Amino acid sequence: MSTERYNARTAEPKWRAAWDEKAIFETKNDDPRPKYYVLEMFPYPSGRIHMGHVRNYTMGDVVARYKRARGFNVLHPMGWDAFGLPAENAAMASKVHPKEWTYANIATMKAQLKSMGLSLDWSRELATCDPSYYRHQQKLFADFMRAGLVERRSAKVNWDPVDQTVLANEQVIDGRGWRSGALVEQRDLTQWFLKITDYSDDLLTALDGLDRWPDKVRLMQKNWIGRSEGLMVRWALKAGTAPAGHSELEIYTTRPDTLFGAAFMAIAPDHPLAKAAAETNPELAAFSEECRRMGTSVATLETAEKLGFDTGIRAVHPFDPSWEVPVYVANFILMDYGTGAIFGCPSGDQRDIEFATKYGLPFKTVVKPADAGDDFAVTDTAYDGDGVMINSRFLDGLTTEAAFAEVASRLEKTTLGNAPVAARKVNFRLRDWLISRQRYWGCPIPVVHCDDCGAVPVPDAQLPVLLPDDADFSKPGNPLDRHPTWKHVACPSCGKPARRETDTMDTFVDSSWYFARFTDPWRTDTPTDPAVVDAWLPVDQYIGGIEHAILHLLYSRFFTRAMKGTGHAGLDEPFRGLFTQGMVVHETYRGPDGAYVTPAEVTISGEGDQRRAVLKGSNQPVEIGSIEKMSKSKKNVVDPDDIIDTYGADTARWFMLSDSPPERDVIWTEAGVEGASRFVQRLWRIVGEIAAASRGASAATLGEEATAVRRAAHQALAAVEADVERLAFNRCVAHIYTLANALAKTLDAVRGGTPAPDMAAALAEAGSILVRLVAPMMPHLAEECWQALGHSGLVAEEPWPVVDTAILVEDTITLPVQVNGKKRADLTIPREAAQKDIETAAIALDAVQKALEGRPVKKIIVVPQRIVNVVG
Repeated sequence: MSTERYNARTAEPKWRAAWDEKAIFETKNDDPRPKYYVLEMFPYPSGRIHMGHVRNYTMGDVVARYKRARGFNVLHPMGWDAFGLPAENAAMASKVHPKEWTYANIATMKAQLKSMGLSLDWSRELATCDPSYYRHQQKLFADFMRAGLVERRSAKVNWDPVDQTVLANEQVIDGRGWRSGALVEQRDLTQWFLKITDYSDDLLTALDGLDRWPDKVRLMQKNWIGRSEGLMVRWALKAGTAPAGHSELEIYTTRPDTLFGAAFMAIAPDHPLAKAAAETNPELAAFSEECRRMGTSVATLETAEKLGFDTGIRAVHPFDPSWEVPVYVANFILMDYGTGAIFGCPSGDQRDIEFATKYGLPFKTVVKPADAGDDFAVTDTAYDGDGVMINSRFLDGLTTEAAFAEVASRLEKTTLGNAPVAARKVNFRLRDWLISRQRYWGCPIPVVHCDDCGAVPVPDAQLPVLLPDDADFSKPGNPLDRHPTWKHVACPSCGKPARRETDTMDTFVDSSWYFARFTDPWRTDTPTDPAVVDAWLPVDQYIGGIEHAILHLLYSRFFTRAMKGTGHAGLDEPFRGLFTQGMVVHETYRGPDGAYVTPAEVTISGEGDQRRAVLKGSNQPVEIGSIEKMSKSKKNVVDPDDIIDTYGADTARWFMLSDSPPERDVIWTEAGVEGASRFVQRLWRIVGEIAAASRGASAATLGEEATAVRRAAHQALAAVEADVERLAFNRCVAHIYTLANALAKTLDAVRGGTPAPDMAAALAEAGSILVRLVAPMMPHLAEECWQALGHSGLVAEEPWPVVDTAILVEDTITLPVQVNGKKRADLTIPREAAQKDIETAAIALDAVQKALEGRPVKKIIVVPQRIVNVVG
């Protein structure tokens, strides 16, 4: 057996069939063992899995298999985030129904995932596009609506004129739709919102308790929620400059200390004051319309050129009636943020400097660093830090913190009309979640619009509201809106003719509660069983990409709270532990015509500066480009099926775990995967030799050499345990390499003869440990090795080996020996040696005597179990 190569093509399907036959990965909710819920973010069924999927799901599978071996009842499910615009676009392009396209992709990707040997509970599989799933999502929506967590109102939205749908801010890139590339327009549409802002403070403060989340993710969420303490300040408008009916302008500021640096006011194009002024000013109306063609995302506005239009309106400074400040309509102000109006202080804001400079608006410096001289002045670069007030009248000399308090105190006592000029206010950057999407392939919003009754939720007994199968995808726009019959129904309340809501839900809704549905996906009467949800949640280990660090995670946290408020769950936080893995990256290649070519089309030769690439077949030169994330556009993708067919799933899994820390990007190289393949064969040979040398071995006591073998195995076991708990998979791989090397060295020494009984017994135990260490990472190979060692049953069902902590403590210790502070030798002595014996042994070392050069020893310093320093 030891001379035969391991054949992944025959072994891997065999062991997957054995696992399936025994259904060992199916989880029972009534299992009495402690629970462990490991979940990777479920995939969108785009067509085929990619190497990023391989890495993500391999990591989760290692955790699942390890925890199962440690005695946990492990829940490790899989499903499909299956709604979305790509399916609808595919329907238009290839004249295939989105359902057909989606389920065909699911079948393909499921087969690919199964070929990876993942220990998934497929009995819990769900697809968000299945009515059995979205029926319950509609129930949740209706319950949220009854609980006051749903609102329908007019809002400014990003409109893609090509895809003819609303886009989230994050889907607008450089003012264009992320898929169509069309210039995005701003439109006022009546939309459905989930009131996530009701939980703003709780979502923020609870982040401090998520100590098993990456700090960078928690910071990103904190910044997105954006809590700020400031003042709401009312500025009077100079009579005669403002449209009739407008006498003041309210702004929110977190820096009222800089009020004496005000150079301009800026308002959003949709601010009521701007709209009123535009009624009599065609140029302003045209400017405002041009602003509306920009996206509404903060990122877009921050990177765009800052443009403004002087309305002629003047605001009166709250501390000086003679000080008039010009009011501009500006393209970087949104109605959705604050009050839709700001005061510009150029010395403290780079954006305001750019604007003031562009329009020739004078400004002065009002804050200087605490250690700066009196001549400190801002010119081209704003100073936005804390410091000391200057050029600010009664605030001069105060710290910025003290100036904030002084401005607040004075303005709270000053009145404009019959109310104070200012009031303290806590503000949040977070906005309510707009979930309306004007498309077919999404969860229908379960509402009927009645002229008499208004918006009426569809009764639970009439759910699900099914998508019609006969939708027309021949032209852009929402097929539901133009369907001849689907939207016409009777009002559930009064029975009169009414209309269904034709918008569908944002697909982020689908992924905001799937982890709860996995706990009891067979339930038909309610979305969840609260007792089962509370037993399984929170997810102990959630794994996914950093690109979901804000929206998906934030929406899921909100949804769990909303489900608690409506009786569907009993907890707030869905994910106890979060891990964000790095991407899989690869070199890019360009052919002779400058177009990208795939790695499969390229032959690489040489190393370093002599490394060259040519096209296979033609030997035409290929330009080797930068290393970037694998993407179809740059063709630097590797098909997982090709790797699995060539090397086996375990090789792909091993490479993904071994090449770099899991939180960092992994560079896919042919040399790397070939190295992983070689280790598979080496491990197979080592196990084969152990099997031949140790079959039937037993020994009551172990000699020194056999003890060393046993110690190496238990050291590796302890190290892998510690590092898999930290998800340091690459370190686990290194420990396994170390053990394999130690065993190979021992086998070399005993090859050709019959090992002593104690050595045979030590090798047998070490081989058993080695295979179980490998099992979570290369499960098929481990099963084949387990069988080769003569064990019965499946290694997937074996308990994790127990570390013998006593053997980890070695009898001897090696101490560095210094002479006058410089290392001269190493001293190996019994661990429990007395200090006098250590001193005597150190002085007797030839290297120490030579370094002393005949000088007497003045002092010997022994740091127990650390170092010896001889002073002479």
